[in-house]
Amino acid sequence: MKPAHKAYDEIVDLFARGTSSAEILAFRPSRQARERVRYLLERNSAGKLTEDEAMELERFGEIEHLMQLVKARAHLYAERRS
Repeated sequence: MKPAHKAYDEIVDLFARGTSSAEILAFRPSRQARERVRYLLERNSAGKLTEDEAMELERFGEIEHLMQLVKARAHLYAERRS
C-alpha cells in the first residue's frame, strides 16, 4: 500500500473509532508518512519527481488540508465545551 493511502487509512481509523476533539487535535501522521512527505519534498526541490510521485505529493497535500480543517473545527468544539 502506498504511503498516501496509508495516511488516508490513519485518518479513517481516527474517525471510525469514535474520536474526541482532544484526540483529533493531538493527531499526528505516522513516522512513515512524515518521512515519505519529506522524501517527496526533497525530490520536488531537486526537480526529480516522477509523475506518480507528484500525484502522491498532491494527495498528501489534500490530506494535510483536510486535517487542518478538521482540527480547526475540533478546536471550536473543544472551546464550546470548556
